[in-house]
Amino acid sequence: MELSEMSKDERSLLLYFETREVDQRCAVHTQHMNADDMAIAKHWNEIGFVKFGRIASDCLPMPSGSTHWCKLSEDAWRLAHQERKDCAERSFHSRIWYSTDEKRLKVVE
Repeated sequence: MELSEMSKDERSLLLYFETREVDQRCAVHTQHMNADDMAIAKHWNEIGFVKFGRIASDCLPMPSGSTHWCKLSEDAWRLAHQERKDCAERSFHSRIWYSTDEKRLKVVE
Protein backbone atom coordinates (compact mmCIF):
# COMPACT_ATOMS: atom_id res chain seq x y z
CA MET A 1 0.00 0.00 0.00
CA GLU A 2 1.21 3.52 -0.82
CA LEU A 3 -0.14 6.97 0.07
CA SER A 4 -1.01 7.61 -3.58
CA GLU A 5 -3.38 4.61 -3.42
CA MET A 6 -5.14 5.86 -0.29
CA SER A 7 -8.23 8.07 -0.21
CA LYS A 8 -8.31 11.29 1.79
CA ASP A 9 -10.47 9.51 4.39
CA GLU A 10 -7.96 6.66 4.69
CA ARG A 11 -5.04 9.07 5.13
CA SER A 12 -7.00 10.99 7.76
CA LEU A 13 -7.88 7.81 9.65
CA LEU A 14 -4.27 6.65 9.51
CA LEU A 15 -3.12 9.88 11.16
CA TYR A 16 -5.90 9.60 13.75
CA PHE A 17 -4.75 6.07 14.64
CA GLU A 18 -1.11 7.18 14.72
CA THR A 19 -2.00 9.98 17.13
CA ARG A 20 -4.05 7.68 19.34
CA GLU A 21 -1.29 5.08 19.48
CA VAL A 22 1.31 7.67 20.45
CA ASP A 23 -0.70 10.00 22.69
CA GLN A 24 -3.41 7.74 24.16
CA ARG A 25 -1.65 4.41 24.74
CA CYS A 26 -3.34 2.88 21.67
CA ALA A 27 -6.86 3.67 22.93
CA VAL A 28 -9.26 4.78 20.19
CA HIS A 29 -12.33 6.90 20.85
CA THR A 30 -14.76 5.69 18.18
CA GLN A 31 -17.06 8.67 18.79
CA HIS A 32 -14.66 10.45 16.39
CA MET A 33 -15.16 7.79 13.70
CA ASN A 34 -18.02 7.40 11.22
CA ALA A 35 -19.33 4.23 9.54
CA ASP A 36 -16.84 4.56 6.66
CA ASP A 37 -13.95 4.87 9.13
CA MET A 38 -15.14 1.75 10.94
CA ALA A 39 -15.29 -0.16 7.63
CA ILE A 40 -11.76 0.98 6.73
CA ALA A 41 -10.51 -0.01 10.20
CA LYS A 42 -12.13 -3.44 9.88
CA HIS A 43 -10.49 -3.97 6.47
CA TRP A 44 -7.09 -2.80 7.73
CA ASN A 45 -7.39 -5.17 10.68
CA GLU A 46 -8.17 -8.07 8.33
CA ILE A 47 -5.08 -7.39 6.19
CA GLY A 48 -2.83 -6.58 9.17
CA PHE A 49 -2.14 -2.99 8.12
CA VAL A 50 -3.51 -1.60 11.40
CA LYS A 51 -4.68 -3.95 14.13
CA PHE A 52 -7.99 -2.66 15.52
CA GLY A 53 -10.43 -4.09 18.03
CA ARG A 54 -12.55 -3.61 21.12
CA ILE A 55 -11.14 -3.15 24.59
CA ALA A 56 -12.21 -5.93 26.98
CA SER A 57 -15.40 -5.04 28.84
CA ASP A 58 -13.84 -5.42 32.30
CA CYS A 59 -11.42 -2.60 31.37
CA LEU A 60 -14.31 -0.25 30.56
CA PRO A 61 -15.18 2.48 31.03
CA MET A 62 -11.82 3.93 30.12
CA PRO A 63 -11.16 7.41 31.56
CA SER A 64 -10.87 8.73 27.99
CA GLY A 65 -14.16 7.15 26.89
CA SER A 66 -12.29 4.91 24.47
CA THR A 67 -13.82 1.53 23.63
CA HIS A 68 -11.34 0.32 20.98
CA TRP A 69 -7.59 -0.01 20.47
CA CYS A 70 -5.22 0.15 17.51
CA LYS A 71 -1.68 -0.95 16.71
CA LEU A 72 0.03 0.20 13.52
CA SER A 73 2.14 -2.17 11.42
CA GLU A 74 5.60 -1.15 10.25
CA ASP A 75 4.11 -0.27 6.85
CA ALA A 76 1.41 1.85 8.51
CA TRP A 77 4.07 3.68 10.56
CA ARG A 78 6.05 4.40 7.39
CA LEU A 79 3.00 5.81 5.60
CA ALA A 80 1.81 7.76 8.65
CA HIS A 81 5.23 9.40 8.93
CA GLN A 82 5.20 10.31 5.23
CA GLU A 83 1.63 11.66 5.39
CA ARG A 84 2.40 13.74 8.48
CA LYS A 85 5.49 15.16 6.73
CA ASP A 86 3.50 15.87 3.54
CA CYS A 87 0.73 17.51 5.56
CA ALA A 88 3.24 19.76 7.31
CA GLU A 89 4.74 20.75 3.96
CA ARG A 90 1.29 21.60 2.53
CA SER A 91 0.52 23.63 5.65
CA PHE A 92 3.76 25.58 5.38
CA HIS A 93 3.14 26.43 1.73
CA SER A 94 -0.44 27.56 2.41
CA ARG A 95 0.43 29.67 5.47
CA ILE A 96 -1.05 33.16 5.81
CA TRP A 97 1.97 34.66 7.55
CA TYR A 98 5.58 35.32 6.63
CA SER A 99 8.74 35.41 8.68
CA THR A 100 10.63 38.52 9.65
CA ASP A 101 13.42 37.46 7.27
CA GLU A 102 10.92 37.16 4.41
CA LYS A 103 9.51 40.56 5.28
CA ARG A 104 12.97 42.13 5.19
CA LEU A 105 13.57 40.68 1.73
CA LYS A 106 10.13 41.74 0.47
CA VAL A 107 10.14 44.71 -1.87
CA VAL A 108 8.17 47.58 -0.35
CA GLU A 109 5.59 48.88 -2.80
